[in-house]
Amino acid sequence: MDFNHVPADVRWAIANWPEDAERGAVSRFCERHEISRSVFYKIRRLAPEVGPVGATEPGSRRPHASPSRTEESVIEHAIAVRAWLVEQGLDAGPLSVHARMTRQGLNPPSRATLARAFAAAGLSKPEPRKRPRAANRRFVYPAPNCCWQIDAFTWSLADGTTVAIHQVIDDHSRMAVGTLVADGETAKAAVQAVAAAIRRWGVPQRLLSDNGLAFNPTRRGFTGKLVDYLIDLGVKPITGKPDKPTTQGKNERFHQTLQKWLNARPPAKTIADLQASVDQFDQYYNHERVHQALDGKTPAEAWAATAPAPEPTPEPRMPQIPPSLRTLTPVTPATPATGATTATAADEAAAPPASRRTRTPLALHAATGNVTLNVKQNGQVKVLSCLFYVATSRAGQPVHAIWDENNVEIFTHDGEHLVTYPRPVTTGMYYRAPPAVAPR
Repeated sequence: MDFNHVPADVRWAIANWPEDAERGAVSRFCERHEISRSVFYKIRRLAPEVGPVGATEPGSRRPHASPSRTEESVIEHAIAVRAWLVEQGLDAGPLSVHARMTRQGLNPPSRATLARAFAAAGLSKPEPRKRPRAANRRFVYPAPNCCWQIDAFTWSLADGTTVAIHQVIDDHSRMAVGTLVADGETAKAAVQAVAAAIRRWGVPQRLLSDNGLAFNPTRRGFTGKLVDYLIDLGVKPITGKPDKPTTQGKNERFHQTLQKWLNARPPAKTIADLQASVDQFDQYYNHERVHQALDGKTPAEAWAATAPAPEPTPEPRMPQIPPSLRTLTPVTPATPATGATTATAADEAAAPPASRRTRTPLALHAATGNVTLNVKQNGQVKVLSCLFYVATSRAGQPVHAIWDENNVEIFTHDGEHLVTYPRPVTTGMYYRAPPAVAPR
């Protein structure tokens, strides 16, 4: 047994060892307690210096030399880098400091070493009750341009004028594809922000937003300018559930990073000044700031690592019915030809009255299309002039129906598939349940 592992009661007995102990008592004591004579006499010599009680405490286990210990100069430089990041309004955690030192050509300590150094220096606040981010289940689209997110937040200029900053971000790479400062959160500004991003980065497959009037008011019973613009390009507009901002969590977190950046700088005097500042931030965010969710890559590096999704193909929109065909036209009785016989009373009684009105035949539904509508109380929705059963449990909820030449598919507003029916061959049909498919 080595010096530091000798029990306290054994140390106490050695420290109070009698001077007149008989010959051979030390050897028998060491053999009984499985310690060496050198350890015995080492504790015996220590007792007069620190006292019997001090001799019962084990000595320091710290090694004489620590060749792998981080040098103080490296820790001091890391603290200086952290202070600079805080001054610039940037994220200043261990990962951000590690990335900054790496880009400076240094060999920084590990993230854990930096975290311990910052805690020892009193620069970080431990949060043991905070759930680690790794505990969150994240959904990420597999490639750039599969889905974008758009959101806006208000900001104040130097004179107190309130403006809105619209941010568009790619879901896969977290690339800031577009940021626009406008007078307010409006549909016009949203279209301008998305259009500018599309001109630079291409057309995405989907665009996720909240249910605000400026972005996607479909749940309120109408589409809006942005939704119409997206549908014309073939983009599928989707929304999160009401009062559930975590669905757009990537963009919400993006707001915090930009706000910290802006708070570290003097307030902008004009919209143009603020736009220049956010453009500078986007350049830093896309090409310099490493992202924890991207395994330490920047958004630009994550974008370049995977080929973007192909641009969507716009679906044919249902043609608008001309106003001339929307009204009912009276039936004009034919003028009898010269020499024709006069109609009898029975013929006149059988003929339709002149005031009867008939509808002009209209074209059938388009080959492909989609519509968003609410489920009725009986669990049905009406698509293509036919009734389709969804579920009574979804009464009052919005669903999205998509049809082509063969099928009619019904999804929730979050994209969850509910049911697929064969496309009806005529109007007026009712489908109670999907047709049974025989097992293969």
